[in-house]
Amino acid sequence: MCAAITIPAPGDALLIVDVQQDFLPGGALAVAGGDAVVAPLNRCAAVFASHGLPVLATRDWHPPDHCSFAARGGPWPPHCVAGTPGAAFAAGLRLPAGAEIISKATGPDADAYSGFQGTELAARLRVHDVRRVLIGGLATDYCVRATALDALAAGFGVVVLADAVRAVDVQAGDGARALAELAARGAVIHAVAEATP
Repeated sequence: MCAAITIPAPGDALLIVDVQQDFLPGGALAVAGGDAVVAPLNRCAAVFASHGLPVLATRDWHPPDHCSFAARGGPWPPHCVAGTPGAAFAAGLRLPAGAEIISKATGPDADAYSGFQGTELAARLRVHDVRRVLIGGLATDYCVRATALDALAAGFGVVVLADAVRAVDVQAGDGARALAELAARGAVIHAVAEATP
């Protein structure tokens, strides 16, 4: 963990990645303990809203025949099909008024782990004069990792909220390795519990 950084600060945005029903326990592609990210993200979102800073949330928004689904040779069961209950944000997730929603992987033939891939996320962040993104959500070793790497590549500072992410861990330790990789690439790994009043 990294202490002694100020969160939030002017130029910050909170980016909530794919906290959707299908990724929570009982969902079609459940992440173990995925529901544990909701409380710290709610706390962080409330702080950002109170400071007038932007909150954005990405979501998988797949067609029924998406290329990532096993029926088309992809690695995953059907999940987050647009407009279905499984694609909805977690019931307990409290997005502030004005939070911006970024839908990704909306066509049948292209997947997108990163919230930046094929979306207007970078442009929206720049409209808000964002210089640093704080990222939490699901899953550490897939969409959080890819989104954080793309944010770094786009020139944004990145803080990954360590107590607001959970990993799939297809191979044991994938989540920890993803965090180590992100830290090596320049991201700060920090906890919501240490960052907000």
